[in-house]
Amino acid sequence: MTAPGGTSLAIFFGLCGAGIVAVWLAPERLQARLLAWAGALAALALGWAGALALAGNGSSAWTLWTVPSLGPITLAADRLSGLFLLVTALVYGPASIFLASALPRLAQRYRLRGFGGWYLALLGAIALVLLAADVFTFLVAWEVMSLLCYLLVVYDHETETHTQAGYLMLIMGEAGALAIVLGLLLAAHGQALDFAALRSAAPGAGAGLRWAVFLLTFFGFGVKAGLVPVNPWLPRAYTAAPPAFVPVLAGATLNLGLYGILRINADLLPAASVGPGLVALVVGTVTAILGILYATTENDLKMLLAQSSIENAGIITVGLGAGLVFSASGQPALAAIAYIAALYHLTNHALYKTLLFCGCGAVEGQTGTRDLDRLGGLIHGLPWTALGFLAGALAIAALPPFNGFVSEWLTLQSLLASAALAPTGVKVVFALCGAVLALTAALAVTCFVKAFAMGFLGISRSPEAAAAREAPRSAGFAMALLAAGCLLLGVLATYVVPVLDRTIQPFTGSSATAAIVPPFFASSTHHTDLPAAFVADFHALGAQVGQTVLPGPGLVLMHRGGAANPVVYAAAPFWLAVVLGLLLALAYLVVRLLVGRRRHVVRQPCWDGGLRRLLPEMTYTATGFSNSVRVIFDAVFRPTTVEDTRETVARHFRTAIRRDREEVYLIDRAVLHPLRSAALGLAAMLARIHRGRLNTYVTYVLLALLAGLLLSAWL
Repeated sequence: MTAPGGTSLAIFFGLCGAGIVAVWLAPERLQARLLAWAGALAALALGWAGALALAGNGSSAWTLWTVPSLGPITLAADRLSGLFLLVTALVYGPASIFLASALPRLAQRYRLRGFGGWYLALLGAIALVLLAADVFTFLVAWEVMSLLCYLLVVYDHETETHTQAGYLMLIMGEAGALAIVLGLLLAAHGQALDFAALRSAAPGAGAGLRWAVFLLTFFGFGVKAGLVPVNPWLPRAYTAAPPAFVPVLAGATLNLGLYGILRINADLLPAASVGPGLVALVVGTVTAILGILYATTENDLKMLLAQSSIENAGIITVGLGAGLVFSASGQPALAAIAYIAALYHLTNHALYKTLLFCGCGAVEGQTGTRDLDRLGGLIHGLPWTALGFLAGALAIAALPPFNGFVSEWLTLQSLLASAALAPTGVKVVFALCGAVLALTAALAVTCFVKAFAMGFLGISRSPEAAAAREAPRSAGFAMALLAAGCLLLGVLATYVVPVLDRTIQPFTGSSATAAIVPPFFASSTHHTDLPAAFVADFHALGAQVGQTVLPGPGLVLMHRGGAANPVVYAAAPFWLAVVLGLLLALAYLVVRLLVGRRRHVVRQPCWDGGLRRLLPEMTYTATGFSNSVRVIFDAVFRPTTVEDTRETVARHFRTAIRRDREEVYLIDRAVLHPLRSAALGLAAMLARIHRGRLNTYVTYVLLALLAGLLLSAWL
C-alpha cells in the first residue's frame, strides 16, 4: 500500500491484529484496558487514513491478489469512503474508551477474550466494507461484518430474549444480503465485477434494470439502516446488545446501510428518473415519523434511543431521496445540497447517538435499570453523566448551538427547494414529506425532554436511583469527547459544508459550497460573485464580522434560491452560539449581582399539600409524560389492555390503578404477522398431504425426484 493513506491503513490493520492477540493472551484483569487502548489507537489510525482520502484529489487503489474467474481483489479509498472511515473512527475511538468502564460488568458473567477479538475484528470488517472496490470483496466483507455484529449482540447469550433478538437480526440481515447480491449482479449484467466497470457501464442500463437494482439494493441495505418496513430487528437487537457494544452498533454499523444505498444508487448506477428518489423520500419520511412516535412513548431508555435511531435513519434517507430526485431532474446544485444535508446528519447522528448510548450504559451500570419510571434525580449522583447526556439530548433534538440543528435545518431547506422542480405531483410529495418531517422534529424535542427530565431531574423513584454514584472516569472522558464534537460540528458548520461538498462532487458534478456558504468574507476568492447590493445588505447584519481573523468564505449558512423560488433562507450557527452564550452570561450576572445582593435566600421544604411525605409514586412519571402522544396516535399503536385493576389503599383516601397494555409494533402487525400466518398455513396444508407418516413423505420425495429426472431427460 504505497498510495496516500496506504501506510495509515497498514498500521490500522496491524493494530487490530495486534490488539486481538494482546487481549487474547493478557490476564483477565488487564483485558478491558488493553481492548480500550487497542480500539482507540486503531480508530486513530483509521481516522487519519480517512482524512487523507477525504483530502485527496482522486481515488487511491490497492490490488491485493487475483481470484480465478472473479478477477482482482481490490481496495480503494475515495472521498466518500474516506468520510465514512473518518466517521467510523470518531465513533470507535470514544466508544473504545467507554469500554474500560462498561466491560467489567460484562466480565462478571463472561470471559472477555471472545468479545475483544470480535470487537476489533468488526472494526477491520467495517473498514473493508468501506474500502472494497469490487463486488466480491464487498460482499465477503459485508457477510463477515454481519456475522461479527450478530456474535457481539448475543454475547449475553444466557438471556433468551437476547438470543431471539440476535436470530431475528441474523435472519433479516441475510435476507437483505441476498437482495444486495442479486442487485449487484444485475447491475453488473454480465460485465466485470469491479466498481469502476459498473460505473462505466451505467449509461447503457435500461429503465427496468435501474428500477430492479434500486429496489433490491435500497431495501437490502435498508435492513442494516433500519428503514421501514425491514427494521423490526433493530430495536430488539439494540436492546439485547451489551452496553459496551451498543454505541458502536448505533454509531458505526447503521451507517453502512446508508453507505450502500448512496454508493450504488448515487455513484455506481444513478437513478435516471425521479421515481426512485420519491420512493426513498416517502420511505424515509414514514421511517422518521414511526421511529419518533415509538421513541416518545417508550419508557425503556435503551429502547427509546433505538427507536430514535430509526427516526434519524429516516431523516438521512429523506435527504438522500431528495438528492436522487434533484439529480434526475437536472438540478445538480440542489442535489448537492440535499446530499450534503444527508451526510451532515449522518455524521451528527453517529456522534450524538454514540454519546447518548454511552450515557445510557453509564446509567444502567450505576443503577441496574433503564426504566425511566424507576429513575429520576440522577443529576445529584451522576452530575457529569447528566451533563453529557444533556448535550446529546440537545443535539438530537436539533436545538442550537449543537450539530443536530444545522443538519435538520439543511434537510428542511432542501425540501423547500422543490419549488424549482416542474412536476406538480413531485412538489406535493415534497411538501407533505416536509410537513411530516417538521412534526417529527417537534416530537423529537418532546421525546428527549422526557428522556432527560424523567431520568435525571426530580426525585428518585427507586432505591437504585437514589443510591447511584458517578460512573468511572473513562465513561466521562468518552462522553466529554463526543459532546465536544457535537458542539464543534454545530458551531463550525460553514467549515464542515465544504468538506462534505468535496465528498459528493464526483457523482453530482456540481459544487454546493457557494450555494450554502456564500463568500461574504472579502478575503474569499469568490467574494465578487455576489451582487454588491446583496453583500451590502448582509454586511449591515454582520455577515462579514470576523473576516480579518478567520479563514474561509464566511460564517453564514444561506440558500438564495433561484428564479422559481427567490426566497432567502439563512442561519448563522456560530453567531447564534455567541449570542446564546452572551445571553446566558447576562442572565447570570443579573441574578447574581442585582437579585443576589438584595435578597437573602432561605431554603425550606416545598409545600406538599398537607402530606407528611411526598412519595415517589406521587410524582410525574415517564408514562404520564408521554400519555398525550399515546392517546393522539392511538390508531398507530393500537394497544391491547391485558390488566386493568383498581385497589383501595388506606380506606377511601387513595386508589391504586394498575393498567398494563401490550403494544405490537406497526410493522409486525402489517408485515411480519401476515407473512408468519401465511407460512404456517402453507406448512399446515403441506402437512396434511403426508399426514405425519414418514413413509408417505419419503414416497412423495422419491416421486418428485423421479419426475424431475424424467423432465430433465425429456428436455
